[in-house]
Amino acid sequence: MNGTGNTSKNVLGSDVEIKGSLKFAGELTFEGKLEGDVQTDGMLHLGDSAIVNGNINAQSVVVRGKINGNINAKEKIEIKAKTELFGDIRASKLVIEEGVTFVGKTEVNPNKVAPSANMQRPGEAPKAPEPPKPLGR
Repeated sequence: MNGTGNTSKNVLGSDVEIKGSLKFAGELTFEGKLEGDVQTDGMLHLGDSAIVNGNINAQSVVVRGKINGNINAKEKIEIKAKTELFGDIRASKLVIEEGVTFVGKTEVNPNKVAPSANMQRPGEAPKAPEPPKPLGR
């Protein structure tokens, strides 16, 4: 772990059903059913019985269960065996185990700086790009 020491760990069991968005800090293990989005700067663990219909934005995510939505992680996405994931994923690191059903696009870029508040929004004029680096010819 990242050694913060005061990370809160929360568990929502398989009998939990949520309709609406879920926000938390620290670490959450979710085994239930969620109709809505997840937003966190922490870590999300989805259990084998988890069913999520919505988008996930997190620091890092361990994915199990059935997910129908996009996953965006600043650090890492781990997709465990027997997961069914229908949606696009974006992370700086990606681990996919054998036996996963995944339908969607991936963007894995370890060198990309995490999105910040001053990033370009659709429709805005682009900021001045860095000049391309020569290819050593």
